[in-house]
Amino acid sequence: MDIVARFEIPYYQILNSMSQVVNTLPDFAKNSDHLIQLYRAMVLSRVFDTKSIALHRTGKIGTYPSTRGQEAVFVGVGDAMLKEDILVPYYRDTAALLQRGVTMPEILLYWSGDERGNCFACGGDDLPFSIPVGSQGLLAAGVATALKIKKEKRAVLTVCGDGATSEGEFYEAMNVAGVWRLPIVFVINNNQWAISLPRSAQTAAQTLAQKAIAAGFSGEQVDGNDVIAVRERVAIALKKAREEQTPTLLEIINYRQSDHTTADDASRYEPQGLRDTEWKNEPLGRLRIYLEAQGLWSASQEEKLQAECTKEVEDAVHAFSRIPLALPETMFDDLYETLPDVYTKQREQVRHDHE
Repeated sequence: MDIVARFEIPYYQILNSMSQVVNTLPDFAKNSDHLIQLYRAMVLSRVFDTKSIALHRTGKIGTYPSTRGQEAVFVGVGDAMLKEDILVPYYRDTAALLQRGVTMPEILLYWSGDERGNCFACGGDDLPFSIPVGSQGLLAAGVATALKIKKEKRAVLTVCGDGATSEGEFYEAMNVAGVWRLPIVFVINNNQWAISLPRSAQTAAQTLAQKAIAAGFSGEQVDGNDVIAVRERVAIALKKAREEQTPTLLEIINYRQSDHTTADDASRYEPQGLRDTEWKNEPLGRLRIYLEAQGLWSASQEEKLQAECTKEVEDAVHAFSRIPLALPETMFDDLYETLPDVYTKQREQVRHDHE
C-alpha cells in the first residue's frame, strides 16, 4: 500500500481563555488604539444586539438573529477587509456590515420587513443579508469569478453557519472556487448549532475546516472567541486571495449564546448549563481582561464606553422609528425590469385599496 496524500488542519489562537498571549502578537495587536477599536466594535455590536431583541419583543421589528457570544467573528472579519473587498454575508453579519459603512437604521429597517434596508447608502459592492441557508457561497463564487475575469486585485469574503456546510450549495461553491482558483475566502461561523441540530449530529467530519481539502485548497480552524486571531487569519486569507487567486476556508469556533433567532426556543434542546460553561470563553471579556492587564483599560473607561454605545444605539433606533412606512404597492417594484400586465393590475389594486 502507498500513501498518496496526507492532510493537516491547523488551529490558530493568540489570546487564550485566560486572556494570556500564547503565540506571537501580530503587528496590529501591538497598537493599543487598534485593540481598543476592536473592543469598542464588539461592545457596540452586543449593545445593538440586546436592543434589537427588545425591539422584536415589543413588535417593532420581525424575527431577528442574535450574535451574542459571536462578536469576535464578525468584528474580526469587518476589520480585516479592505474597502475594495466584497462581503457576501448571511444573516448574522451585523457587526461586519456596520464596519463596512452600513447604518443601524438600515439594518433595523431590513429586520422590520422593509427591503429598503438592503439599499445601503454607503454604496460599494457588498451584497445584502442572505436568509436561504448556504446559498450565499454560490453568489460569492460568482462575484469572485467576475473579479478574476476583470483581473481586479480584490477579494470576496462570504460567511455561513456550521449548518450551511451540510448544504449542497456549500460544496458546489467550494468546488468551483478550487477548480477556477477564485479570489475568495469562505468563513464558517461554527457556533455549534444548526438551529436545533448540534454540530455532532450534522456531520461525522472531525472538523468543518477539512471540507476544503476535497475542493483542493487549505482549511484551518480559528479560536472564535479570540478577536486578535480571527482578524489576523482573515487578513492573511484575504491577502492570499487578492495576490495569489487562492481560496481559503476558515472555521471559526465559538458558542451561540442565544436562541437561533427570536423565533426559536433553545431551552427545548440545549443541554442545561452548557451555555453558562461556554460563557467563560466569550470574546468581550477575554479581550477586556487582556487590555486591563496591559494598563490600557479601566472601569471608568468601560462605563463611559457602555454609555456611548447605548446612546449611539438609542439614537439609531430613534432615527429608524422616524422612517415613513413603505407603501404596500412597492412590494411589486423590484420583481421585474418591466412588470407584466397581471402584476401591474395587482399593483394598482393594492394601491387603490390602500388609499
